[in-house]
Amino acid sequence: MKKTSLFSLISLLAIASFVSCKSKSGSSDKTGMAYNKQEYGGFAVNNKYKRGPGPGLVEIEGGVFVMSGSAINVPGQELSSYNHKRETTVSSFYMDETEVSNTNWLEYLNWIRTNFPKDYEYYYNEMPDTLVWRQPLSYNEPYVGNYLRHPAYQDYPVVGVSWEQAERYCQWRTDRVNELLLRERGYMTTFRDLNGGKGKTNTAATATATGPFSTDTYLGGQHDDKGKRAMKDLNPANAAAGTGKNAATRNVRLEDGILKQPYRLPTEAEWEYAALGLIGNTQYENINDNKIYPWSGLGMSSAKKSTRGLILANFKRTKGDYMGVGGSLNDKGSITVAVRSYTPNDFGLYNMAGNVNEWVADVYRSNTFEAADAFNPYRGNFYQDKKIVDATTGKLAIDKYNRPVMTDALNAKKQTWAEKQAAAAKPADSLKNTYADQRGYRDPQSELYGEITLINDKSRVYKGGSWNDQALWLNPASRRYLQQDESTADIGFRCAMTMLGAPEIRSSGKPQFKSKPPRAFKGK
Repeated sequence: MKKTSLFSLISLLAIASFVSCKSKSGSSDKTGMAYNKQEYGGFAVNNKYKRGPGPGLVEIEGGVFVMSGSAINVPGQELSSYNHKRETTVSSFYMDETEVSNTNWLEYLNWIRTNFPKDYEYYYNEMPDTLVWRQPLSYNEPYVGNYLRHPAYQDYPVVGVSWEQAERYCQWRTDRVNELLLRERGYMTTFRDLNGGKGKTNTAATATATGPFSTDTYLGGQHDDKGKRAMKDLNPANAAAGTGKNAATRNVRLEDGILKQPYRLPTEAEWEYAALGLIGNTQYENINDNKIYPWSGLGMSSAKKSTRGLILANFKRTKGDYMGVGGSLNDKGSITVAVRSYTPNDFGLYNMAGNVNEWVADVYRSNTFEAADAFNPYRGNFYQDKKIVDATTGKLAIDKYNRPVMTDALNAKKQTWAEKQAAAAKPADSLKNTYADQRGYRDPQSELYGEITLINDKSRVYKGGSWNDQALWLNPASRRYLQQDESTADIGFRCAMTMLGAPEIRSSGKPQFKSKPPRAFKGK
């Protein structure tokens, strides 16, 4: 009972953290027409938008840094373990404070079992591979059955998860966060009413008639569920629907600034930038001390009086030393440890070195950043469009999970209306993809897969070092790769989210240029 109350409290705190985004009246500085007024066309503008992270995320103010600048030369370590050194700028973004835990993943599995009780394939496909613990010359069998589900490991990072599973978790998490936000604010039927709260009629059959909530289909107008505080539809064409409580309502739109951006895996550049946490070593654009780990200094142990000598991360000190000497355990972990262990770095992120390696979004190439863009570098772009079944209305095709069906992108620029209608009339298999995949851009290496290299377009980067690695892999610049459908007992992940708007997070106390508000138009 106590655990239920705790999770309820966490949910309420998460909802409370969402900043109110109610619109206020204003007018256009170019036409003089009033915003948010039905008599002027009902153009809605949110003039009170304030951004903020979704649950679990912290703000990472971006900036310039040298990609692989923390690389250290270690005898016996291949040069391909690091990227080409290059000055790079990363835009501001959000990142998970901790790795995704076993409890977080079990929540995902529980949702699948609850919403698709007979879809055994869906549940099975999202199950981590617990057999990753089996080694022919180790007795790790207890972890096979216990690590994911036993409460002793509930706060430990989930492992045995492939890159593909992590990607699908990000999509699921996006939908759950946005659904919670909309229902708790009353823009959709609340969870209380949806499940027949006290004195309420069970409206679950009506509210879920269009299937589980999906952010994309909701924004496409294909999830018809409006709550008691649904947005008023200011379109004059809908004025006849009624006034007051009977006034026309609409779904929340992207322009309202209420829905959160998608959760996703961080890019390699974002991950490395966040792990270094150079913000704590920077003053007036000058980096006072470089780092080779997420913490300052060259050592691996704490210098603070209260924790002096304790190892700062969960890793393997020597080939056989996983946790120190009995009676005086040092890193205090034989395998993984809880996701909130040790001291967070200067961005407030836990375990950016050690514990588990972490998947990032990028496709692996040994010299990715020699050719990649200097702003938000990334290799792995696979451009897709939502499949449209009605080119006139824009209605989307959806799968059995109520998610939009994605197709390869066909064009690098906006089509004309005639081109769009003509393409919609053609069979899908007659359309040639000329633009969707940019992963092998300027890179012939993938053509040699199986001949001189095992690297292909499904080889994904992971970083950070783990409980099963020695210290050289804790350097944020180090990188390795694994096929995106494979998993291990020492790879987990955390999510990121794009930050929209100005890159500066806190401007208070910093010099700023002042601008004047637009002059109000006074018609004569």
